[in-house]
Amino acid sequence: MEIYLDNSATTKPYKEVVNKMVYALTEQYANPSSIHRKGVLVEKEIKNARKEIAKYTGAKEKEIFFTSGGTESNNIIIRGLAYANHRSGKHLITTKIEHPSVLNTFKDLEKDGYEVTYLGVNEKGLVDFEDFKNALREDTTLVSVMHVNNEVGTIQPVDKIGRYLSKLKRKVYLHVDAVQSFGKIDFKPSKYNIDLMSVSGHKIHGPKGIGFVYIKENTKIKSIVTGGGQESAFRSGTENVPGIFGLSEAVRITMDNLKDNIDKVTNLKELLLNEINSNIDDIKINSSEDGVCHILNVSFIGIKGEILLHYLEEDNIYVSTGSACSSKKKGSHVLIEMGLSNKEIEGAIRFSLSTMNKEEDIKNAVEIIKKKVEELRIIINKR
Repeated sequence: MEIYLDNSATTKPYKEVVNKMVYALTEQYANPSSIHRKGVLVEKEIKNARKEIAKYTGAKEKEIFFTSGGTESNNIIIRGLAYANHRSGKHLITTKIEHPSVLNTFKDLEKDGYEVTYLGVNEKGLVDFEDFKNALREDTTLVSVMHVNNEVGTIQPVDKIGRYLSKLKRKVYLHVDAVQSFGKIDFKPSKYNIDLMSVSGHKIHGPKGIGFVYIKENTKIKSIVTGGGQESAFRSGTENVPGIFGLSEAVRITMDNLKDNIDKVTNLKELLLNEINSNIDDIKINSSEDGVCHILNVSFIGIKGEILLHYLEEDNIYVSTGSACSSKKKGSHVLIEMGLSNKEIEGAIRFSLSTMNKEEDIKNAVEIIKKKVEELRIIINKR
């Protein structure tokens, strides 16, 4: 029995996605930049994939650009926007709980002479809207806020932020890292007044190494990946054809079943929360009740989360202590900013669900978690 509860790190690809990628690798293997018939056919299928994704995001085809995933998407959007608009101002705004691909990009921009305001969060991991408004300046050009936090599942008010920015007399762009919200929340970037958005394929049962960015038409942005002019010269390089085909299929399946998926995963999360609360003592729930449907962060007081993680994998239960991109570092910057104690941070485990999980999985997992927690606490108390 394998119970996989680490879907925020990555998801298992749909069978249809794998089949589509095999089709690309074995039949549609030509370079889409080639001018012969096979190349033209691949180029046409990429265009269809872009059209499909645009339809599901409420965007225009020319507003969708393929990338290698969330990290590259965040990098090229933030850097490209900052560089293109430096004459209008070099002040940028983000939050203290962003993904490392955002935080480290802003730190690099600070070295280039940009000034960055990092917004704090409350005990729920939520940005204060008044703090955001007070941080705006005449030289602010970009606000970058993740839609859903990848560690605790807090949903940031990006719709409210987008509406506010759209009413300003000067242009301040809004970038949203939607890696953990796309396919889990029903929204369209245009309705939220989002100018730029990052999405990753392997978080929605697509392949790794592929993603896309939404860039609203007429956004002033500079390309930082130059070459042969692919992706309308915004992101050059031979297209990842199997990845694009697989991503398009994952988007189609996910978005066609979005409401049912959200309902199912929400029910699984509620079951997980109830089972943990009912069966395990001395815990702290770090995710808010109104968080995203698929993430639940829990601290098991007195136990180190990393040790519990390895105990659980002995029974083929797979969880996480936080972001897969920074899980080897000590101390979650997200939980620190939320004001958790050292013991609460040390004992934190992130459970992340998908439609591939079953109610039986949840009940069996909690039964084993309870046993492992009790074993660990006995060992610790004997020391």
